[in-house]
Amino acid sequence: MGIPVVIRLLGVFLLIISGFLLLPLVLGLLLGEYSMVPGFAVPILGGILFFGFSVLIQHLSMNNTTKGRGSQTILKRSKGNLTIRGGFLFVSLAWLSASALGSLPYYISGFIPSFSYSFFETMSGFTTTGASILSNIEALPRSLLFWRSLTHWLGGMGIVVLTVALFPLLGVGGFHLVKAEAPGPTVDRITPRITETAKILWFIYLGFTIIQTILLYLGGMDLIDSLIHTFGTLATGGFSSNNASIGGYNSGYIHGVITFFMVVAGINFTLYHRLFLGSFSSLRANSELKAYLGIFCFASLVIVADLLGHGVYTTLKEAVQYGTFQAASIMTTTGYATTDYDQWPTISRSILFLLMFVGGSAGSTGGGIKVLRLVILFKIGSLHLKKLLEPRGIFIPRINQRPLEKDSLEAVGGFIFLYISILIGLTVAVSIAGYDLLSSFATALAILGNIGPGFGAVGPTMNYSGFPHWLTWILSLGMMLGRLELYTVLVILTPMFWKRH
Repeated sequence: MGIPVVIRLLGVFLLIISGFLLLPLVLGLLLGEYSMVPGFAVPILGGILFFGFSVLIQHLSMNNTTKGRGSQTILKRSKGNLTIRGGFLFVSLAWLSASALGSLPYYISGFIPSFSYSFFETMSGFTTTGASILSNIEALPRSLLFWRSLTHWLGGMGIVVLTVALFPLLGVGGFHLVKAEAPGPTVDRITPRITETAKILWFIYLGFTIIQTILLYLGGMDLIDSLIHTFGTLATGGFSSNNASIGGYNSGYIHGVITFFMVVAGINFTLYHRLFLGSFSSLRANSELKAYLGIFCFASLVIVADLLGHGVYTTLKEAVQYGTFQAASIMTTTGYATTDYDQWPTISRSILFLLMFVGGSAGSTGGGIKVLRLVILFKIGSLHLKKLLEPRGIFIPRINQRPLEKDSLEAVGGFIFLYISILIGLTVAVSIAGYDLLSSFATALAILGNIGPGFGAVGPTMNYSGFPHWLTWILSLGMMLGRLELYTVLVILTPMFWKRH
């Protein structure tokens, strides 16, 4: 499996996480939040020490292997490609170790005195779920709130993808890592080299980050709040620095900017690269993009009409502002809230509940089942209906004007089965803790879909602080399962994975 290679990669990976922890540390010093220095300094030191340990392991491994062999051959093997199994193991360990390391600022500072809750909050950040156990967010130091949302930004495009982009000379099979972490059923290569693809995706992501930060700053937010809410928007995470989330700003302009960028973040980022290259035909032919925008527009239209019809809002402007915002927030799995939508009319709540099953596009920062999988399921259903009417007919389902491969059809079917099975399992786990059926199912759906808020006990005005500690560990695993598309985590739990070949 290449355990020394996995450890070497983990060392570099945690060193990168430690580097990003320097940002809130410096911010805390600038703001005079000196009590937060140990909270950031300890995990930074921990990351550096583990990196040193990984170098030692690599050195010992090379020494043991070099006995009786040429040094040139050994150097090549020590930097050899990561196996597929090793890739799955590294990605799973990377997300667990990042969450463990990233939870220390909460725990050491005492703002979250329980390590299980600290881990839950951090896993929620990295997986862009946005589920929180914090009741009074504004009581936290600004540097800690910055770190909280920075975990969103790092996890949105993929912390392992960032590792591949920054360190192409690690000598590992980068495609295995990106495929294991990829947010969707397919991994599109923009360029032949996966490291170049990772860099391009992160540059696009950074570009959108700069643009939205400027727009929010022009709308009246200070620079730190602009960054915090940009991180939460583009990563489709939903962490805010306000107890009232985006609703606390009471600004139509800020609502509009964040709504737009939530929709932007839910689109496959490879399409932006093609758009910048002038390939407009690929956008027009993209089945998922058309379905994604169609679902969002239809859901928004129904919600706006329902809100106006029931007099929840008296003007069209208000209904559009709140209706489109909440539709985008739930569908893209961002989880921001500007109002208590759990008190909306039945039709609006039903639409939002259904949007929890949708998610963003493949290759976006959004979670959920993904629009592409739903499109493929629709194609499969239509195919079977046609075969019933024309048993001798030959029908070929197509996506983006290309025939769908049989493996893709089987993969989607398997994913949906596992998704529903895990969803049921999480629902049972929450119900054992004493919650009603709606709250239990909404919690499971919000956690596995990386949405954050849901309905009932986890509605937009509630949080996860009342959940027992044992349940937060299960839900943390559920968030990781949802973010890594199930298979990456489940495969390392099978006996076959650990068999020697």
